Amino acid sequence: MKKQTQPSDGSARAGSRSVRGKNPGRSRAHNRRVVLDLLRSQGQLGRRDLADRTQLSLQAITKIVEDLMQDGLLVARDRRRGSRGQPPLQYALDPAGAFTIGIELAVTRMVITVVDLGGAVRFQEIRTLGSLDPALLIPLMAAEVTALRGLHPGKLIGVGLVMPSPFEFDGLSVNGPTTLTGWAGIDVAADLSARLGIPVELENDANAAAIGETLLGVGRTLGDFAVIYFGTGLGLGIVADDTLVRGAFGNAGEIGHIVVVPGGRPCTCGQSGCLERYASPHSLREWLDACGVPSGFDDLARLMTERDVALLDWICEAASHLSPVVAMLENILDPQTIVFSGNLPDTLLDALIAGLTLAPSVSHHDQRSVARVIRGHAGQITASLGAAALPLHTAITPRLDLADAAPIPILPDGATP
Repeated sequence: MKKQTQPSDGSARAGSRSVRGKNPGRSRAHNRRVVLDLLRSQGQLGRRDLADRTQLSLQAITKIVEDLMQDGLLVARDRRRGSRGQPPLQYALDPAGAFTIGIELAVTRMVITVVDLGGAVRFQEIRTLGSLDPALLIPLMAAEVTALRGLHPGKLIGVGLVMPSPFEFDGLSVNGPTTLTGWAGIDVAADLSARLGIPVELENDANAAAIGETLLGVGRTLGDFAVIYFGTGLGLGIVADDTLVRGAFGNAGEIGHIVVVPGGRPCTCGQSGCLERYASPHSLREWLDACGVPSGFDDLARLMTERDVALLDWICEAASHLSPVVAMLENILDPQTIVFSGNLPDTLLDALIAGLTLAPSVSHHDQRSVARVIRGHAGQITASLGAAALPLHTAITPRLDLADAAPIPILPDGATP
């Protein structure tokens, strides 16, 4: 599978933010993103407030607002009360103005999510896969997007696609029960984009989960955090100073193949004792299958309610291996928090967090405003939601590297980018 890399500048933190624009005309794309990002985080603002917070001229803001309303991305709200004279109009993102589609392609399933411009989930579907053949799945994904495109109001900004990593890494085998076999060398994003006539962005599942948390989840008020993502295997998404950390080849955060038990259980990557062999959903299902206990997602939720002994034993072992890894990540990254998220029931993730025994680290101090480890909010659709957030992230996140680029591509149906 061919990884498409691109530069990414993260947004400023949510809350009372003030993101600076650039007045020169060449920075139009950046300025539009600044305005959209502020309205996403603040709900609604008037033109004067937008000018003050972005340090753009009122004339520039007026032009940007007019353009965004013409594109169908903004809507005028009621005038603000309590001010002297004629109250100013307030502007907000128009949820019906645009939407994105996210697809998570995993080893056993495909998850599809539609998210509107306001971040609300409009559709989601989890489909069990009988085949991983790209010749079958790429046309299937294209057909699903085409069908959904005609069912939702507004313009389709783009499609996000997430798949398990690592991407084309020579040092480790990428064939195994937690990876997609048969996809090496396929530029799936380019193939889908050509079929659909719209932008398609590719990302690994853990990074997509981190982007999803940044825009739509617990990361909205955080600028430095990490997501331990329980997919089929185990991955890590890192946000540092509001920026997603991808690494030189798109494989940053491949913690599933950190050796935690030297000489331990053999791993398909060629090593022994990898963390993924002890603390991933795949290892959990192996454990429960060996005990003769059902291991489907709904089964796991039920087993948690019943306090099943086999499941509790796995949680205890997994937490014992995750604990030093969490402390190591804290010492390396110094995050505001580490988020547990992914394809496990919320009650199980909560039990894993409760089972951690965290050693002192640079994150172990009394000045914390958030716990050292917390749970994300999206559950089974975390990566798919992150996939849908990818084009949204591109469309509304301020990016100075695109200061000379064209404005956000809002394409009419059937148009080619």
